[in-house]
Amino acid sequence: MGKRKAVVTGLGAITPLGMTVEESWKSLCSGRSGIKPITHFDPSFLKCRIAGTIPDFDPLKFLDRKLAKRMDRMSQLFVSAALMAVEDARFSVQKVEEYRVGIVGASALGACETFEKGCAMTFSGRPQRVSPFFVVNVAANTTAGELAILLGAKGPQYFLQEACAAGTKAIGTAAKLIEWNYADVVIVSAADAGVTPTVMAGLDKTNALADSRWNEEPQSASRPFDRDRSGFVASEGAGALVVEEYAHALNRGAHIYAEVAGFSATCDAHHVTAPDPEGRGAAQCMRLAIADAGLSCEEVEYINAHGTSTPANDVMETKVIKEVFGEYAYRIPVSSNKSMIGHLWGGAGAVEAIFTIKTLNTGIIPPTINLDHPDPLCDLDYVPNTSRRARVRIALKNSFGFGGINASLVLRHEA
Repeated sequence: MGKRKAVVTGLGAITPLGMTVEESWKSLCSGRSGIKPITHFDPSFLKCRIAGTIPDFDPLKFLDRKLAKRMDRMSQLFVSAALMAVEDARFSVQKVEEYRVGIVGASALGACETFEKGCAMTFSGRPQRVSPFFVVNVAANTTAGELAILLGAKGPQYFLQEACAAGTKAIGTAAKLIEWNYADVVIVSAADAGVTPTVMAGLDKTNALADSRWNEEPQSASRPFDRDRSGFVASEGAGALVVEEYAHALNRGAHIYAEVAGFSATCDAHHVTAPDPEGRGAAQCMRLAIADAGLSCEEVEYINAHGTSTPANDVMETKVIKEVFGEYAYRIPVSSNKSMIGHLWGGAGAVEAIFTIKTLNTGIIPPTINLDHPDPLCDLDYVPNTSRRARVRIALKNSFGFGGINASLVLRHEA
């Protein structure tokens, strides 16, 4: 019996650029930024008062009122994107296979809004107002359980809280569950909704966010690989994929977007927030993912970068790409979707993997916008400011998170 192949048959996304994959993709390719001033709370106490928010998101388009009301915003985004992906895949769980359908969820921050509101009620002398669903919502893994109930999926269920690499690791985990014959279909969803007062206040103290000079020019704030970058821009959103065993997909006549051909995860074991400046863990992660796909470095035709717009990450990521690919690194287009959508935390890897799959399917590489003055230490081809047409059949997706968590995926076009 040959290796079981994992393919993607459904996509769903809710991002600062749009309520659907296609809407988000169109804006991404046009170089439009989704970063805007924070308006859903008074951000005057913050240095960075901008974010990638989604004011038009209406959970009632996906969920009944009672369920939506008791869910955290992260959970609403998570389940809504997953239902979009399942619909896109034209998939429904049949009774005979309910234990062969799994769910892998991911979030870096969990149920921030629920936690902050519950604490505010308790400390203001109103503990009786705390929701009976407080504990259920704060235990973010129950979001995957809510999705399982809606779909009737009784197979393996995981929920990864793996910082900014969570979404990428969720896709890789799903692919391995299929490869190792634990499931035939796995629904992956990754979401975060951390643009909340306390989370943003904490980030303000770390000096990890874009500095205050960009408050008046929010669309220029996220500028990966540019010399004037000052930090990342926090965002909210969700990305979801239906990952399916190849023969299973063929048997039901599913549309196949791409193959999840390779996956790897490593840890820097260096610092709780800063990446290893030598990038040893990140480099090894990339090498192992390419090897897992049975490919050579020279067969990779595009890299969707982590590209956070922080001083440390962008230099490190450039360094390790050159280390792994050698002189070939200068011939590979590399771009950062975060220049337009900001940093979706745990949702970032899933949304950016979806955009990478769109590149495989459309032959369009989205740009890295705001790359006006390249950092001399960041000297690769970052597809600056304008999208590019190119035939891409094999792409690498990188995610690097707090705690030194690294994850890389190799995605291959299904001809």
